[in-house]
Amino acid sequence: MESIISFFIYAITAIFVIVNPLNGILTFVSMTRGTTEKTKNVYAKKSAVLAAAIAIFFAIAGELVLSVMNININSLKVAGGILLFYIGFNMTTAKTQTSVTKEEIDDAQEKDFWVFPIAIPLLCGPGTISTVIILMGSTDLIINKALIIVAIIIVYSIVYVGLRFSRRINDILGITGSMVIIRLLGLFLAAIAVGMITSGLHGIYLSFLEIDSS
Repeated sequence: MESIISFFIYAITAIFVIVNPLNGILTFVSMTRGTTEKTKNVYAKKSAVLAAAIAIFFAIAGELVLSVMNININSLKVAGGILLFYIGFNMTTAKTQTSVTKEEIDDAQEKDFWVFPIAIPLLCGPGTISTVIILMGSTDLIINKALIIVAIIIVYSIVYVGLRFSRRINDILGITGSMVIIRLLGLFLAAIAVGMITSGLHGIYLSFLEIDSS
């Protein structure tokens, strides 16, 4: 029971840190400036629900995707860990920008910006997708897999609340406060990434030993 609770806490922490709600909130505030409170809340709900749906989809179908593409889970741990470490490093050095360009953001403001860039990739990007797939592949227990889905729902529920009160949060924290928290989250993410990389390398090493022994 204790190990299940520990795994659940780890899953929530890993997903929350990689989603990095504050980064999404800062962009959401700037893109909803000028809209009514009611409209902003509708966009907040749509963004959180879409991002959660994508994360849950890859959590459930991720292993099948890996199987079809003939990708080993240990290889994904190494590749995903490197990606997460890069993201974490950028967060700790205050380089929180995504691959979304200013031109794309300006263009998105006149369209469904809650889809792009808010839901994708700010709230659910390659790092999040890699993380949920790796978490699913790291356990064979049905209860743990179910808890990962619950963890995703909890994290994106927090994201929704954050987006709903984004203007108030932005006023309270300010840019400086947000950057401090983002840097701390980046440090935690880098630590999680190192764990993924070492776990993946260990798995690959054991696979080589099995091949040699056979």
